[in-house]
Amino acid sequence: MANPSLHTLPSLPSSQFRISKEQLTIAAPVAVVAALGGFLVSQYLGRRGCKKALVNASVSKDSSKVVHSFDMEDIGTKAVYCRCWKSKNFPFCDGAHAKHNEETGDNVGPLIIKKKDA
Repeated sequence: MANPSLHTLPSLPSSQFRISKEQLTIAAPVAVVAALGGFLVSQYLGRRGCKKALVNASVSKDSSKVVHSFDMEDIGTKAVYCRCWKSKNFPFCDGAHAKHNEETGDNVGPLIIKKKDA
């Protein structure tokens, strides 16, 4: 048979910690405001650090990855490529970045490849 003393819990000493009604009326609202403030700060910081917006909204969406390749010999003297993904003539720049920059405060511009001047 099992020993009955193994199944009993030891008695714990009584605590001397007491909260008055006045202390509780102050502590409860402070705790609520602190919890709410912590939650709001975490939401704000969470949104700032991790933005999940797409860069490419419309170009070759049926492909798993958009890749364009050009031979240097085919470029000629100068080629201007889009980096904002807004060009109607993608992958070539059509100046759509100007409107994008104005609307968003961004500073994106085209990639310009040209032959060195002799």
